[in-house]
Amino acid sequence: MLHQRCKVRVVKALKEKFGDLYTEENVLVTATHTHATPGGYLQYLLYLIPSQGFIRQTFFSLVKGIVKSVERAHENIQPGYIYWNVGEVHNASINRSPTAYENNPEEERNKYKDNVDKTMFLLKFTDIYDKPLGMINWFAVHPTSMNSSNQLISGDNKGAASLMFEETMNGIESLPGKGPFVAAFAQSNAGDVSPNILGARCPSDPTEKCDIETSTCKGGYQEEKERCIAFGPGQDMFESTWIIGRRQYKVAKDLFKTANRRLAGPVLFIHQFLDMSNVELESNGTERRTTCKPAMGFSFAAGTIDCPGEFDFLQGTTKGSTLWNIVVDFIRRPSKELKACQAPKPVLLATGEMSLPYKWQPDVIPTQIIQIGNLAILGMPAEITTMAGRRLRDAVRDVLEEKSYSRSDDVHVVLASLSNAYSSYVTTFEEYQVQRYEGASTMYGQHTLEAYIRQFEMLADHLLLRGDVDPGLEPTNLLEQQLSFKLNVMFDGVRRGRSFGDVLEDAHPRYRTGSTVKVIFVSGHPRNDMMVGTYFS
Repeated sequence: MLHQRCKVRVVKALKEKFGDLYTEENVLVTATHTHATPGGYLQYLLYLIPSQGFIRQTFFSLVKGIVKSVERAHENIQPGYIYWNVGEVHNASINRSPTAYENNPEEERNKYKDNVDKTMFLLKFTDIYDKPLGMINWFAVHPTSMNSSNQLISGDNKGAASLMFEETMNGIESLPGKGPFVAAFAQSNAGDVSPNILGARCPSDPTEKCDIETSTCKGGYQEEKERCIAFGPGQDMFESTWIIGRRQYKVAKDLFKTANRRLAGPVLFIHQFLDMSNVELESNGTERRTTCKPAMGFSFAAGTIDCPGEFDFLQGTTKGSTLWNIVVDFIRRPSKELKACQAPKPVLLATGEMSLPYKWQPDVIPTQIIQIGNLAILGMPAEITTMAGRRLRDAVRDVLEEKSYSRSDDVHVVLASLSNAYSSYVTTFEEYQVQRYEGASTMYGQHTLEAYIRQFEMLADHLLLRGDVDPGLEPTNLLEQQLSFKLNVMFDGVRRGRSFGDVLEDAHPRYRTGSTVKVIFVSGHPRNDMMVGTYFS
C-alpha cells in the first residue's frame, strides 16, 4: 500500500526534473498490497505499529524507486496504441467474509454469478507498428498467498504473475525487471477476497468445521476456540503463490494476445482532497447521515482467515466486552458522539480522537479519476469489498453514459484500489452491520461507501464538463514528527582477514539456460545502503 506523503515526494521530484508536466492531478500511484515487503513508510501511527515506527530507509527507497520508474518511462515515450480486453479469472479467489456479503440485498446479489469479482480488465500498449511495449491489468485478489510466517520480501501472487509475463515477453535470458517490456498486475475491489481458495481450516484439526460467522473452531485438542486459517492450493505458501500467480498470468496472456479493440478519445484527469471525517449526506428530514471521525472496531483486532489476530477478539463482534472496554477506556475513551456515529461498530480504537504522539489515521484523503479515451480509472485510497466496488463502478459508469451519451458497452470503468494513499477498508452499508474484519476496519462509519460514491459521481461530472474543482485541503505533513523504535545499524564489520565483497563461494564456469546461480560473498548490512535500482556486488 502507499501513503499520500510518498506521492507528494514523488510529484515534487518529478516537477524538479520535468517542470509542470507531472502533477498531483495527473499522476496516479497504485499498489498491489502484498503483505511481504518492508514496512514503516506510512505516516499515521496505527499503520506504523507493526514496523516499530517509521523507517526512513523504506520511505525514501520507495519514493526514489517510483521516481526512477517514471523517469525511465518518460525517456521511452513514443507514439503508439492502447488496446483493451476483458475476461475472467477462475479458481484464483474466494470471499473471506461470505456472511457479510450475504447481508447485501438478495435482488442485488442475484445480478452476479459469484460473491467475488472475477473480472480482469487488461490494457495492451504497443508502438505504431503494433510491437508490444507493456501491459497492465486489474483483477481483485489479495496478495496474501504468502502467510504471516514468511519473513522474506515477496511480490506475492501478483508479483509472480508479473515475473512470468515479463519472462514470456523479454525472454528467459533477461533479468527480472531489466527487460524492455513491463507487465503490471494491479489491484481492484479485493477487500473481502482471498487467494487461499481451499478456504478456512481448523489448525489443530482440519476435519473440524469452522464457524462461518466468527471464523473459529473448537480445535482438536484445545479447550478454547481457535482461529481458522485459510489455505492455498499448493503444498506450501510458496507453491500457492506461484499457482495463483500462474492462473492470473494465463488469463492475462490470452487477453493480451486477442486484444484488438483500441481506446479512443482524450486523456483527462481530475483530483480532489476530501475530508472524509464529516461528510454530510442527504437526509429525509428526520435522519441525519454523515461519515465519522476514524475508528476501528473490535473485529479489526480479530484479523482475517488470511492473517488471524491476537488475544480473544472474534470477527462479527457487534458488542464490546467488559474487559476490553476497560482497556479501551484506558487507551482513549471514545466520545459518545463517536460511538453513536460508528454504531453498530463497537469502538476498540478511537483513532480519530487520538493525537499522541501524532495522528493515528487520516481524515483527509485523495480522490482521483484518470480518463483515457472511453476508459475511466478511479483512484481509490482504500481497500474496497466486492459489492462496494461494483456499486461504485456502476454509479460512475451511469454518470459517464448519461453525460457523454455513450452506449454502456462503450464506457469502461476500472477501480484502482490502494491508490495515492491508504485509509483501511470500505464496505457496503449492509456488510458493515455484520462487523466482520472489513466492516470493523471501515474507519469512517457505515455511510463511507455512500460518501465515496457521491464524491466520484461529482468528479466524473466535472471531468466530462471540463470543469475545475476546488483542490481541497491537503493532508497534514507528519514526516518531521515521525518516531522510530527500530534501531539503525550500530556496527557493521567483517571477520579478521576478510573484506566487504570477498567471494566465499563463486559461480561455476558454465550453466544451462534457466539454471539457478548461487554465490556467497561478504556483504554489508542492507540497511546501510538501499542500492535502489542496482545491486550488491
